[in-house]
Amino acid sequence: MTSPQRREESAGIAPETTPDALVLAHMDLARAVARRYFRRNASRDEDLVQVAYIGLVKAARRFDPERGNDFAAFAAPTITGEIKRHLRDAGWFVRPPRRVQELRARISEASPRLAQSFGREPTASELCTDLGESRAEVREALACGDHLQPASLDVPVGADRDLTMGQLIPSERDEIGRAESAAVVRDAMSALAPRDRRVVQLRFFEERTQSDIAGELGVTQMQVSRILARTLAAMRDHIQHGPPPARRRAA
Repeated sequence: MTSPQRREESAGIAPETTPDALVLAHMDLARAVARRYFRRNASRDEDLVQVAYIGLVKAARRFDPERGNDFAAFAAPTITGEIKRHLRDAGWFVRPPRRVQELRARISEASPRLAQSFGREPTASELCTDLGESRAEVREALACGDHLQPASLDVPVGADRDLTMGQLIPSERDEIGRAESAAVVRDAMSALAPRDRRVVQLRFFEERTQSDIAGELGVTQMQVSRILARTLAAMRDHIQHGPPPARRRAA
């Protein structure tokens, strides 16, 4: 029984150009192509390497040595295309429009080339000129990179970096607590006289000044101050001890 290598040699195929040999010889190429799309995320970047290997295998199977001997030039676009399809189909946490995804892929190709020419990272304006796209479209494509993965809730935020993003997101318990507080305040306001209720509404809900309130109600600013002091004391007593006895009997 003849080995695969002997069969290939008898068919006129050089052993070094068989699909298996090409894959083994060009794994560094696949990793190099994948590295262009790395984002300092170990698990995601390892996935890209595996996808690059798949692209390498596909290229090795399609390669016809009779048409040319430069397998690396043939394989690189195939590997790149496989990675782009992976990012387009599975890599987005929030998927932007297809045109934005495709423009971002073009930017990913143009950026290293321009950086090599300029000796620095290209600006958005330089990318616009090179790609023939508007500044707004390039900025949108650059910004959509944040959608490749969600931000961690443990990321520090703020000037002092003492708070995390998760601490700033209100919980369901917070919403329930606010709803309960609103119900308590609404009940206490319902026990007020109409004018007192209006003063509280203007001051604390519409954020009007005492001078504005005095002008609307036709009283002095001092009277508004006294109404607020008396009304807030009555509401506090209502919240702490419940409605007055007369109201409880009526209820």
